Amino acid sequence: MPVIKLVEEHEATGLAKEIFEEMKRVRGWDAVPPIWRAMAVNPEYLAANWQRYKTIMLSGTLDLKTKEAVALAVSMVNRCSYCIDSHSMALRKLGFTDEQLVELAAVVDFFSGTNVFSSGLKIEFGS
Repeated sequence: MPVIKLVEEHEATGLAKEIFEEMKRVRGWDAVPPIWRAMAVNPEYLAANWQRYKTIMLSGTLDLKTKEAVALAVSMVNRCSYCIDSHSMALRKLGFTDEQLVELAAVVDFFSGTNVFSSGLKIEFGS
């Protein structure tokens, strides 16, 4: 349960309402996800993060599937259940299979372990 009251779509006004409508149009969402409704408590914060999202996720040379895979990997490392669910669902919609999700988790697992190993032993690259 959130520790704040999320802005419900039907209660949004002004800037938050405008951004919610844009999000649904641009992303094809039926509903605005809870994380964005939490940000809408401060509409300027919502606007800044929506702009960052569009800049980072919807433009550039990497395709959306690659960006979502990176987002899922980071979410796994940070143990963000909300984000894991969100980015797993996004990857599913982009065609990711069970096998690919397990492979991605295996990559995260392997490199998390080798990161701890090399950091713990203070091994430097090129030694």
